[in-house]
Amino acid sequence: MPAYIVDVRRLEQFSAIELYDMLKMRVDVFVVEQECAYPELDGNDLECLHLRLMNGPELLACARLWRPQADANPRIGRVAVSPGHRGKRLGEALMREAIVECEKAYPDESIELSAQAHLQRFYASFGFKPISGEYVEDNIPHVDMLRNAR
Repeated sequence: MPAYIVDVRRLEQFSAIELYDMLKMRVDVFVVEQECAYPELDGNDLECLHLRLMNGPELLACARLWRPQADANPRIGRVAVSPGHRGKRLGEALMREAIVECEKAYPDESIELSAQAHLQRFYASFGFKPISGEYVEDNIPHVDMLRNAR
C-alpha cells in the first residue's frame, strides 16, 4: 500500500485545484467508469466533511462524511479510490479512516451508508450490516447498511 496522509476538511477549506482534483476523481469513477449519469454535484458537499488520502499532492482516495438531517445517522458516501491505485488496499484504509473520523465528529452514533450491492461483503468486514433490501439507484443495485455505535 502506498504511504498516505489523512486530510479531513470542510469544502470551503479546499483550494480550487484541490477541489477540482477531488470532484474530477468522483466524476471519473462514478459517472465515467461506472457509466452512471447522476447529479454528482448534489448540493450536499457544503454540509460534509471531506476525507482524502494523499501521497504528497497526489489524491489516492476520498469519501464524504455527513449527517443528512438532524435526526438521521451520520453517513459515509462518495467512497472512491483512484483507478491507478486500486488493488493496493487503499479502499480498506479509506474505510478505516472514514469510520475513525465519523466517530470523532459524531461520537456514540451508528453510521450508515448506501452500498453498491456487490460490495456488501467489503462493508460487512467493517461491521456494517444490511438494513434494507436491494434497490436500484442510478441504475446500480444498492443496499443500505448500518454500523452500530461502539
